[in-house]
Amino acid sequence: MSTSAFNRRWATAIVEAITRHGVRHVCIAPGSRSTPLTLAAAKHPELTPHTHFDERGLGHLALGLAKASGEPVAVIVTSGTAVANLYPAVIEAGLTGEKLILLTGDRPPELIDCGANQAIRQTDIFASHPAATLSLPRPTPDIPARWLLSAIDNLLGPLSGGAVHINCPFAEPLYGVMDDTGSAWLEALGSWWQSDAPWLHTSVPQRIHTQPDWAAWSMKRGVILAGRLAASEGEQLAAWAQRLGWPLIGDTLSCTGQPLPCADLWLAHPEAQRLLSGADIVLQFGGSLTGKRLLQWQAACAPQEYWLIDSQAGRLDPAHHRGRRLVGSISDWLTAHPAPLQTPWAPALTALARSALHEVEGATTGFGEAQIAHRLPALLPVDGQLFLGNSLVVRLVDAFARLPAGYPVFSNRGASGIDGLISTAAGVQRGSGRPTLAVVGDLSALYDLNALALLREVSAPLVLLIINNNGGQIFSLLPTDAAVRERFYCMPQQIEFHHAAAMFGLDYHQPASFAALSAVLHQAWQRPRATVIEAVVSETGGVEALQQLLSRVSQQ
Repeated sequence: MSTSAFNRRWATAIVEAITRHGVRHVCIAPGSRSTPLTLAAAKHPELTPHTHFDERGLGHLALGLAKASGEPVAVIVTSGTAVANLYPAVIEAGLTGEKLILLTGDRPPELIDCGANQAIRQTDIFASHPAATLSLPRPTPDIPARWLLSAIDNLLGPLSGGAVHINCPFAEPLYGVMDDTGSAWLEALGSWWQSDAPWLHTSVPQRIHTQPDWAAWSMKRGVILAGRLAASEGEQLAAWAQRLGWPLIGDTLSCTGQPLPCADLWLAHPEAQRLLSGADIVLQFGGSLTGKRLLQWQAACAPQEYWLIDSQAGRLDPAHHRGRRLVGSISDWLTAHPAPLQTPWAPALTALARSALHEVEGATTGFGEAQIAHRLPALLPVDGQLFLGNSLVVRLVDAFARLPAGYPVFSNRGASGIDGLISTAAGVQRGSGRPTLAVVGDLSALYDLNALALLREVSAPLVLLIINNNGGQIFSLLPTDAAVRERFYCMPQQIEFHHAAAMFGLDYHQPASFAALSAVLHQAWQRPRATVIEAVVSETGGVEALQQLLSRVSQQ
């Protein structure tokens, strides 16, 4: 028997099985122990392979592909710390619901805990963060192929979101000429090879349970909060809320068009808090709320009922309101709960939001972080999409901008880390094929700098806009000693990114005005390649603008 040949047959069955669950993209890092999986995936005609030399970035690339495509994405890495580097992406997927299927090569059991090279304890390495795990045995013809398929199907069939980890030990030799070893083992699956269905069908039925008292609640005073939503969901929710006459407070990730813009500013106004306290019911669609004032109001509100509707299971409410947790498709839920046409019950909120937007427009006339955040909608590509980084960038856009309804917005706001942001943006572009604007801070860009290699392969224009405020200026808001804050929190690096862009062969620009920025972007959207644009701005200008506008709007 040829061990290398049987390893290939075993891996072929694994790869074929995951394609029966909708996998069309596979992200592969280099490594020897994962060779059977890599060769099987590379040979499969229905898989599009993506490669990266950095496993942490590879996991985030897969995360972005899953976000944009809505499909499960496979990841193949070798044994050892290569597996551990997937941890941040596993955590994020668990919090935001993207489906990742991790196929990790491993040493066989006799090489674990005995000093063998690149051998670590990989079983349950991700602890409680995956949705499910499967530790496969060493490949052997003593185990029928139907067991292997049914084990994978049983794992993936009920998967509604998050990562699954399939650990795959392979004994050496890993290389060799393919012979007939294992052919009969695979052929025992018979006509399954000619089908496109899983070997074992396991599914959890999902249906929307119409709330029997919705008709009564819909006639009361309600408030709608919109967190992270798909573009189609955000547009549908905005129309539903307008018909219902309830105020809709939309996060920058909600894709609702934010009918009441600049909520992070006007929510601090006493009149807004007085009006909103009159709500009988609050409906929250989606999680991952961004704005600090919105989170504060959400935590303090005490309506008679608080309903949270999202396709992802779990409480998703850090304030632990009394109410209902309704799991299912948001689009289906809205359809099943029609909105009666009603007159808005809190029209004064519209005036407050308009006033806040007017204040923002008057205070953002120069070139800086706040100005770019406010004018971001004018920079977006037609029929494109937006990826927002974390820390100060997303907060300023949430407070100052009004993004168009139905325009796709992506982020990593589950764990809200800065690891892998460029890699995720690259995956978002590849997963949709759309022109993409990605906006991140300078420390975020440094953290994932080698992901610039991924931007050399894009199918449509991609612009990476780096807001360089010389450090983590979100920490400028901390009430600490200035010298301590700069050294241990903001950590200014005094760098620019033109050499990094040149190293990876990417176009680079550093505009010094909004007009120059607009002109560079207009050119970038004409070519299917990646462009790095660096906006060097005042270190504390964005934070100061937020503080000043918050004070001004809340005291009107």
